Amino acid sequence: MPNIGVLLKDEISRLCRREIRKTVASVKKASAAYRRDIASLKRQVAALQKKSASLEKRTNVAARDSNPRTLPDRPVRFVAKGLRSLRLRLGLSAAQLALLLDVSEQSIYNWETKKATPRKEQLAAIIAMRGIGKREAQERLDAIKASRSPRAKKKSAA
Repeated sequence: MPNIGVLLKDEISRLCRREIRKTVASVKKASAAYRRDIASLKRQVAALQKKSASLEKRTNVAARDSNPRTLPDRPVRFVAKGLRSLRLRLGLSAAQLALLLDVSEQSIYNWETKKATPRKEQLAAIIAMRGIGKREAQERLDAIKASRSPRAKKKSAA
């Protein structure tokens, strides 16, 4: 027959392990929930930082473009190839670029073929166009077309 002390010791150990398991299980559940919450918050922070960077970039471009008709402090020279590559990079036709720069299509042709060079105001507008992308160029073009369309004029008159 086993010693009563040994039996009591075994029973107490078993009960302690059981109670510890119960307590640890709740702690494990809480820990897993906290980890999920932290991971979710990290994803949200990353998304917000990305959106913030995008908005900051837009505001920088908008601030730079708010006064596009001024030349920078440094000397600027006009290169016909550069204008053509800018137009192609933005995916614009000469007519569309002329509309954006508020000049004639013939001016764009003359500038690209080195028959003429733009004036200071026009050069400043070209420089401002360097900082935009295809989407923004298309948005500006759509806005200009919308403001010049006969429907827009009729709606504003009504």
